[in-house]
Amino acid sequence: MTAENSGTQPKTESHDPDFPEAFLSFMRQGWREDPLTVTPRPEVPNYAKRRAALSEAFPGETLVIPSGNEKVRANDTDYHFRPGSDFFYLTGDHDPDSVLILHPSGSGHDAVLYTRQRNSKDTDRFFRDRNGELWVGRTHTLAEKSTELGLPTAALGDLGPALAGAAPGRTRVLRGLDPHVDRAVLPYEPDRAKLRDRELAHVISELKLVKDEWEIAQLQAAIDATVRGFEDVARVLPADRGVRERLLEGVFGLRARHDGNDVGYTSIVGAGPHATILHWVRNTGVTVPGELLLMDMGVEGHNLYTADVTRTVPVNGVFTPLQRQVYDIVHASQQAGMDAIKPGVVFRDVHKVCMRVLAEGLHDLGLLPVGVDQAMADDSTIYRRWTLHGFGHMLGIDVHDCSAARNETYREGELKEGYVLTVEPGLYFQPEDELVPEELRGVGVRIEDDVLVTADGCRNLSAGLPRSSGEVEQWLAAQREAGPRLPG
Repeated sequence: MTAENSGTQPKTESHDPDFPEAFLSFMRQGWREDPLTVTPRPEVPNYAKRRAALSEAFPGETLVIPSGNEKVRANDTDYHFRPGSDFFYLTGDHDPDSVLILHPSGSGHDAVLYTRQRNSKDTDRFFRDRNGELWVGRTHTLAEKSTELGLPTAALGDLGPALAGAAPGRTRVLRGLDPHVDRAVLPYEPDRAKLRDRELAHVISELKLVKDEWEIAQLQAAIDATVRGFEDVARVLPADRGVRERLLEGVFGLRARHDGNDVGYTSIVGAGPHATILHWVRNTGVTVPGELLLMDMGVEGHNLYTADVTRTVPVNGVFTPLQRQVYDIVHASQQAGMDAIKPGVVFRDVHKVCMRVLAEGLHDLGLLPVGVDQAMADDSTIYRRWTLHGFGHMLGIDVHDCSAARNETYREGELKEGYVLTVEPGLYFQPEDELVPEELRGVGVRIEDDVLVTADGCRNLSAGLPRSSGEVEQWLAAQREAGPRLPG
């Protein structure tokens, strides 16, 4: 499966030097062993509780959940590794190539984490291998990782036999993350196996819908860091001249790497007409005083829970009357959606509430060729020309969390206390759209916040950033007056 499992020599590249025996002999001696001080992470009970819930859903079956592999960026350089979200949700392990297997037992399942062994100084790998400790730093032994995660571990070399011993027709795999695992567990009755594997993905996603107190705290920390990141950007955004979108992206990225793990997704920084491109991530433009700037950005915390927040601000500090009119329509739509959220409300009904306010606003702008009801009818929905996307999505350990949940549980399902979701309506008037007045072309507005469903409504977790047009202007002026700062 891997070089570690096969016992082959470390892979060499064309630029690697040849090592004379004298050097190899010299490198093998004179090293002190410094053990790590490892204690169980405080969140270990959370992961155990999730594994227990998954075990209960599939009694007597073997469940295989990989972390995924490192991905090559260019030649011998890899992208920064992030484990698969479902794997991390169940283990808390950050390492690539690991595989969680829940082996059926009389009382449920025995969980075992198959993972890389430490590249210690017992072999030449510690200085010759790209994953050796002189290249990547001290790594955990199996025992150290077991202590830290509260989970039995086994060497990755034992994974092959474990997979080979899994009973056909009684094994489910979270596929698409590790091709080695996908090939090792051959589908039994392929069509039926696909449905069985899909059901494993469904159940994990649906377990993730309700957030516990620890998860909510993780999300709040990521959101608070995101608020600081937006403040950082506002403090370096000039009112009287243009700056590159990538400067603003970089300032936010500094906050994300300092206060968290990274950005939770590629930041969208859309100046002027770029604000009308929903997933504008090239960020090659320049801000222009008098135009709007849309920023969709989120910090991912150290435990991979991410924020997802969007603000649209006037570059020069003040909305024009038309910009304010469009902004206020979007804000009213978002507020209506938040007001509708509470346990028992169907997800799609929140969408309808938000969209009706947008459609009414488009009617007030004189853009709809028909009435609001006809524009929103299921056989029409022509209002969506200027909205395109839904009102929001679940949020958690993924920016689009719980994405494998069944439609009847998610989009057609009822909201429950403990759900966390975004509310992010928007209006976008493309520069080339000849069905809108010229003064509207190139105007895009989205406002996005992260809300927690509570017993009697919802709580805006990102309320640290203002939402109304007047408050946004005041906030932007206050940040500029405070001046730039470094994360600290």
